[in-house]
Parts: sequence; C-alpha cells; structure tokens
Amino acid sequence: MKILGIESSCDDTSIAIVDSDRNILSNIVKTQDEIHSKYKGIVPELAARSHIDCIDTIFKEALSKSNSSIEEIKLVCATAGPGLIGGLLVGLTFAKTLSQINNLPFVAVNHLEGHALTARLTKNIAYPFLLLLVSGGHSNFYFIKDVNLYFNLGGTLDDALGEAFDKVANILGLGFPGGPKLEVIAKKGDPDAYNFPKPLINKNNLDLSFSGLKTAVSQKYNDL
Repeated sequence: MKILGIESSCDDTSIAIVDSDRNILSNIVKTQDEIHSKYKGIVPELAARSHIDCIDTIFKEALSKSNSSIEEIKLVCATAGPGLIGGLLVGLTFAKTLSQINNLPFVAVNHLEGHALTARLTKNIAYPFLLLLVSGGHSNFYFIKDVNLYFNLGGTLDDALGEAFDKVANILGLGFPGGPKLEVIAKKGDPDAYNFPKPLINKNNLDLSFSGLKTAVSQKYNDL
C-alpha cells in the first residue's frame, strides 16, 4: 500500500510517498531560505504564499520520482499542527481535496508525532523507546510506548534549541537560517574560550533552558 504525506507546518513544503513496508519511495522538499533570509526569520504570510505556489508541482514530482500514479495511493495524510496556521491550511486543504476527488481516506497528523515516529522509517526501532525531539520550535524528551502512547519526560522551559541556534547565529551576523553555519564554525572554535552558563545542569530532572544562554552570548558579543 502506498501512502502520501504532506508537511507544510513551517517554511518547508514537503511531500513524501511511502509504502506499508516503511520504504520511502520519494521525499520532495522545497525550502524557503532565500525568501526569509532578508528578514532574518520566517515571515508566516510569505511562507504560506510559497506553499501555495509550489505544492502542486511538488506533488507531481513526488508521484514521478516514486513511479506512482494517484490511483496507486491508498491513503492521504497531512500535518494538522502544531505549526504556522497559514502553512497548515495550505497543506490540509490540498490533502483533503486530493482525498475527496479520488475517494481516498484522509488522516490528520500531529507534527510532533511525525517527528517521534519518523525514526522508525529508517531504523529498526522497537517499542518502547526514548526520544529526544529537537526542532526549531521544540526540545523535549519523550518516552514512546507505542503509537498514540507518548509521555513527555521534560523539555525546554523557554526557547527551543533550534530557535536559540538561529538567534545566536543572527547575533553573529551569519544570516538565516544560521544554525547550520553556526555548527560549522563551532567545530573549528575553542570550546574553552568563553565560560557560558549551563542552565539547570544540576537539577534532578530533564528540564532544559536556552534563553539565558542566548542572552549571555549576546552580551559577550557586544562586549567584544
């Protein structure tokens, strides 16, 4: 059975086709880095417009790359949240239209649940397992017992790690998205050059905090 999935919760438009044996037949991603870089962050309205402009083309490319026809698709899925409402509506509308026109069942998918279970597409991971979920908007530890059985063990109390990466990169003038660039130059740096705070490191839990670290980097940069 072939399944089509649509993701448009933030600034990437992605459509993938997988089969019931967990094989990824195609995974087409259209990024918006060039659109948002001048604003040093994601502009939700521009993101939604970009999803509208490219989603049909990406859909056709996903079918072509997987050597599939719409008649072979047996289920349509799309991210329903959390995410930017404009982008979510584009993906959901496209997916629901496909399902209605082709008389296919539709499943709305939680963005974080997708993160949690995607690892099982490429690795033979059995339930239960522990998960560290790190993205632009989330940084959490989960105990994954089974499908629909997820337990939040702890996570960030303020900024997500991905957000902290991008904000620090912006402070350093690395542009947007700056996280990958920051990672590259960090590998060449001296880890002992500055003594930045390590929030909550002595707490007996799995809570995280990155806002203070972001502020400390900003203050140190301004002092140089």
